Amino acid sequence: MARLIHLSEYRSASPSVRFERSELNQLLTLYAERVAGGDWRDYAINLEADGVVFSVYRHTLDRPLLTIAKWARGPRRGNWVISAAGRELVQTPNLPEALRALARHLHPVPS
Repeated sequence: MARLIHLSEYRSASPSVRFERSELNQLLTLYAERVAGGDWRDYAINLEADGVVFSVYRHTLDRPLLTIAKWARGPRRGNWVISAAGRELVQTPNLPEALRALARHLHPVPS
C-alpha cells in the first residue's frame, strides 16, 4: 500500500540552502575566467541534504577538480568550504573571502 506524503509537511521539515543570485554570479564569473584560461571545462551544481555544492571539472567524465560548498547543517553550518581531491582547502563564513583564498592556494595539477 502506498504511503501518502503531504508536501507541506515535507517542505517545512527540510530547510533547503541554495545559491543566491549574487553568489552564483561570483561563482560563474570565476568559472568563466578559468575556462578562458584553459584550466576548467565543465561544472555541476548539486543539491544535497546539508547544503549545495558547485563542482568544477577539467574533463567532463572525471572526478571534480574542485568543489565549493555552502553548508546549512552539521559542523560546517553557515560556512563556505572549498575542497580539492578530498582535502579541505578553505572554510570561511563568506564567499568573497573563500574565493580570495582560492586564488592564493589553488595550483593547477598537471593532467
